[in-house]
Formats: sequence, structure tokens, C-alpha cells
Amino acid sequence: MTENLESLPLADLLKSYCNVLNELRRRGITRSSNNPVADYTEHLVARALGLTRTGNSVPGHDAVDLEGRRYQIKGRRLTPQNPSTQLSAIRNLPKRSFEFLIAVVYRPDFVVDYAAQVPYETVVQLSTYNAHTNSHRLLMKRAFLVHPGVIDVTSRVAAE
Repeated sequence: MTENLESLPLADLLKSYCNVLNELRRRGITRSSNNPVADYTEHLVARALGLTRTGNSVPGHDAVDLEGRRYQIKGRRLTPQNPSTQLSAIRNLPKRSFEFLIAVVYRPDFVVDYAAQVPYETVVQLSTYNAHTNSHRLLMKRAFLVHPGVIDVTSRVAAE
């Protein structure tokens, strides 16, 4: 974009945002018109790791590999205003609807900072239950990259 965003009226900024979301959807990067972090992360991880994305209505996992193993995929974009590494809610964890969680943490400009493949058992061990949201939460800390069983997939995901 060559136009200075600071000079755009609010209505034009919002219109540009909608146009970007529509174009991401047209290109098959995103599958919804929501915040693009989740959809983009699923697209990126599936390409990088050779996974097949499941339909939007499949609960508990987002992709599968050739052996049928299920993957839940989460992304978190860090910003100066919100540097938290808390991933979005992990629902129904006791149902064991995935074998691996792939978590991608981005810098503010969507550059991959780090990414990990976390086994289900490790997610159970490192997450905490939140009764208010009836879900588990996981703070995807960089230190998890060296946790036993966790595979650092940063280079593979960042290469996409």
C-alpha cells in the first residue's frame, strides 16, 4: 500500500481491512471473515507439515496427517499492547480429540517467532483448566521448545 494509513478516514480503514480479509479468503488462506490469525496459522502449518485441513465443523482438531493422526492448530500474534502467549481456548481436552497441538507464535508483523508440535499428554500436563470458559488454557512459552516430547517445528513453519 502506498497510501499513508494515518491519513485515511476511519470508514476507509475499515473498508480496507474488509478488502484484505476478503482477498485472504479468495486466495484460500483463511476460511472465515474473523481475525485471520487462526485461519492463517492452520493454512501455514498444513502446508509446512504436509497435513490435510479438516472441515470447519469438525470439533477438536483442524488437520490430519497421512497416518490419520489428528492435529489441533493454534496461533498467537504477539504485540507490544498484548505480549501474552496464551493460546485460544482448548475445548473438551478430556475427550482426547487430537494427538498433537501445533502452536505458532508470531511477532507483531506475522513473522513466525517460534512453533512447536506438542503431544496431547504434554498439553494436559502444561495447561490449566478455566471453569469460567469451561476450557483449558496454555501459555505457549518459548521454553516449551526444549520440553521432553515437544518438537521444535519453527524452521519448517517459518520456511513457508
